[in-house]
Amino acid sequence: MKFAVLGTIVVTLTACAHQNVKFEYPEHWWKTVPKEGAPTWEILPQEAAPGEVILSKRNELGLFSNFTLATFEYRGKHYNSIEGLWQMMLYPEKTLGGKPDPRAKAKGVEWKHTRDEVSQMVAFEAKTAGDEAYKNMQTMKIDWVSFEGERFIYWTPEKGKQYKIIRAAMVEKLKQHSEIQKLLLSTGTLILKPDHHQETDPPPSWKYFEIWMELRDKLKSHQPLE
Repeated sequence: MKFAVLGTIVVTLTACAHQNVKFEYPEHWWKTVPKEGAPTWEILPQEAAPGEVILSKRNELGLFSNFTLATFEYRGKHYNSIEGLWQMMLYPEKTLGGKPDPRAKAKGVEWKHTRDEVSQMVAFEAKTAGDEAYKNMQTMKIDWVSFEGERFIYWTPEKGKQYKIIRAAMVEKLKQHSEIQKLLLSTGTLILKPDHHQETDPPPSWKYFEIWMELRDKLKSHQPLE
């Protein structure tokens, strides 16, 4: 099993009370990080409100990030991260609905990576590949992506096909790593928050922190994760 939290070391949990919460949690989850030099996209650990914790890539909570290297199998294929799966869907497939994928030979676009290559990427490499693909989507004037030969809308306020794929992949990541299960349970009743600023009213699939809390509740009550 492979893990990586963007350059940090996964550390052993140590208990310490924080911010008037009822349970004890590792103090370093809220460790103050200087704002100077921090990326503009980042929400720092100390910015959590009482009862909250930031899923920061600066500590082991980064394991919950879509960016993190945490290998898993989903529908018969190997992935190195949720982000790789996510951005892969923007790239052409061999066939789409039983016909050649129109994205593959669309005029005026260049695909710098193959779909399979992107599926194995992690972190900002995968994100950059997705940004490049999204520019191609804008050129082609399409608002859909695909998975296993089926196309669906990329940005939707509903819990549609993309949401169901991402959630199912997160379930597999959780089921296939007992360490992540233990870490998720160790967050107790804390409200999990993202470590990056999100767009206004993002699709449900972007709210990975809410999905993790839902899965945490299921683990606690021994309910099926699906």
